Amino acid sequence: MVRTEVYIFSYRKGNENQLGTGIFAHHRKVSAVQRVAFVSDRMSYIVLRGRCCNFVVFHVQATSEEKGDDSKDSFYEELEQVFGNFLTTIRKFC
Repeated sequence: MVRTEVYIFSYRKGNENQLGTGIFAHHRKVSAVQRVAFVSDRMSYIVLRGRCCNFVVFHVQATSEEKGDDSKDSFYEELEQVFGNFLTTIRKFC
């Protein structure tokens, strides 16, 4: 995590072929941040506490057209798993 006067930046460095992913939060909103998670080099999310409900913001960098089908399939399987975990969690509280 990198802090400046105005922003806080959390990031996860990617491998040699990818740059990674990161999330900026304004210093006034840091108290609303409940969780920041880096699922992979291409996926991260942040959970923000709201007045009525919490907000989840996903940051996803999909694979490019040039990638092979195996790479695309594994990416979408991982995305479905992460999103499915959120749906399961949400259903527990509803």
